[in-house]
Amino acid sequence: MPFFNTQIKFASDIVAANISILVILIAAVIYISLAKKWKMTWSLIRTMDHRKIGILYIAWGFIFFLRAGLDAMLMRTQLAFPNFHFWVFQGDKYDQVMTTHGTLMIFFVAMPFLIGLMNIAVPLQIGARDIAFPFFNSLSMWLFVIGGLLINMSFVMGGAPSTGWTSYVPLAVDKDIVGNGTAFYDMGVQVSGIGTIMTSINMITTILKHRAPGMGFMKIPLFTWSALITSILILFAFPVLSAALLILLFDNQFGTQIFSGEHGNPVLWQHLFWAFGHPEVYIVILPAFGVFSQVISTFASKRIFGYSSMVLSMLVIGFLSFMVWIHHMFTVGLGAFANVVFAITSMLIAVPTGIKIFNWLFTIRGGSVRFTTAMLYSLAFIPSFVIGGVTGVMQAVVPADYQYHDSYFVVAHLHYVMVGGTVFGAFSGFYYWWPKMFGYILNDKIGKWQAWTFIIGFHMTFLPMHLSGLQGMPRRTFTYLPEDGLFQFNFISTMGAYLMAISVLLFIWNVFYSYQKKSRRGVADPWDGRTMEWAVSSPSSHMRWPYLPVVRDLENLWYAKEHGNGTLPFSKKEEKRIVVEKPTIIPLLLSGGFFTISFGLIFAVPLITITGFAGTLLLMAWRSITYERSFDLYTSEQLEEAIRREEA
Repeated sequence: MPFFNTQIKFASDIVAANISILVILIAAVIYISLAKKWKMTWSLIRTMDHRKIGILYIAWGFIFFLRAGLDAMLMRTQLAFPNFHFWVFQGDKYDQVMTTHGTLMIFFVAMPFLIGLMNIAVPLQIGARDIAFPFFNSLSMWLFVIGGLLINMSFVMGGAPSTGWTSYVPLAVDKDIVGNGTAFYDMGVQVSGIGTIMTSINMITTILKHRAPGMGFMKIPLFTWSALITSILILFAFPVLSAALLILLFDNQFGTQIFSGEHGNPVLWQHLFWAFGHPEVYIVILPAFGVFSQVISTFASKRIFGYSSMVLSMLVIGFLSFMVWIHHMFTVGLGAFANVVFAITSMLIAVPTGIKIFNWLFTIRGGSVRFTTAMLYSLAFIPSFVIGGVTGVMQAVVPADYQYHDSYFVVAHLHYVMVGGTVFGAFSGFYYWWPKMFGYILNDKIGKWQAWTFIIGFHMTFLPMHLSGLQGMPRRTFTYLPEDGLFQFNFISTMGAYLMAISVLLFIWNVFYSYQKKSRRGVADPWDGRTMEWAVSSPSSHMRWPYLPVVRDLENLWYAKEHGNGTLPFSKKEEKRIVVEKPTIIPLLLSGGFFTISFGLIFAVPLITITGFAGTLLLMAWRSITYERSFDLYTSEQLEEAIRREEA
């Protein structure tokens, strides 16, 4: 079927995808109607509450997680047997699911999971009433959603991107190969990246300017420290990616030759992408480090060992993360000097990471450990991440990297870091902060089944990939020969992937089961918490501090428990002007403008692009005109009464 400047081919996989989307949308409408949730839905899409925005980040991230997981299952099924032909997923179709899997998992799963947890926990941990700029916070979230939808729509609208999540040139500018796929990738990641940059500015401002009285830098909880350092990395790294994507857009849509052609240089794309790409690894792992620090300290019933060294190590990791990107390019031919310098910095970054591992182990040592589901994920992370770190140092050895490069050894390393670090951290954070999000606790028995199946499935999937990579299995290939001796490794990996899929279904079941059986007793502080988020109601009310808490210790709530009745001391200052931003639909409409602009650029329809620009500018103008009417003002007494009504 012709569709603007492309052709949509209704093959069996496209038809199945369209039917699935239609069924899901109809089911969602029916559920919302039968459960009479339309008013709640309207309230949710207009919210300025950082907790609800964090929940939306996580919910959309989980939807994209299911899609990316489905892509992984399709790839693993295709690779289960030599010379296998599963459905249509060979050749270009395999490249498409491989690309969307990687792109979604990096940009639209790992990022929203951790940014969602940051939204929920950081303001509570530092005694802030909300994020510094609630409007920006909502707009950032909807821009992320629009970017994710663009990537997902590409599959049923002319072809998904098929050049890998790194979108290497010259493949990414070859019209015969990519069609509109690269344009979907370009605009989807670009729009989402703009939202991510706005989030980083928001988080930095919140942490630096909205801390409670008495909270100096060395009294900031480690999760908040990780959020601050991550936000600084985003602020420096994502503009590099945005510039690279803008140049790629010009090469593809307007015929410039910066990355390609007679005068272009495809290695320039690699430099720009990896100057972003390696800090991105730490952007999605540092918040997970913060989660593990909070969880291990809480469930070991001990103050974190070596707090100062933990903070310093995160700062050093953040600094060094910008000095290692060329280890992704050792085989490009940049010369011995460049390779040696970046090999050394790549090895150095293992030192502060190793310090953190020992700090967590010493925190556990001698503690009264409670093996909750969140703690299981934290404990499983330590050996898993050590394996990922060791294989990373192996690749920092330049002659060895020539052998590992573009083999499944690299795939194994990447997943041990990203899944064994980021996804383990996200699940640990979900189980830990779930009462603060929703007001009930996830069932621990089902949670442990879910954790063990996921952890065992993870190692079954990715540990054999080290061996298949050493046996010579190349990345990004959809088949192999029986005589290659790779069947056993691939079959075990596929079985592990299916076990991980079962684990994800168990998590979904746990959410529904726990919701039906929920009890609100003891959910304000179910873990005997140590930081200030456990001093407020669960779920936490919006603007929950009528009088700001006074911070006396790093673990302020634990200090209050040990030296008093467990109640935080509050400032006695009566505030006359507490600003609360009103709910508004404008962030969603603005993101719709970005969607329209992107759609017009992807399909080269100037009228649609111009319409999107005009609509976006008009909405921005309307926001400026109505800015003074966007807030409610409270005194401390009025806010206290409003919170009491909300919690009742």
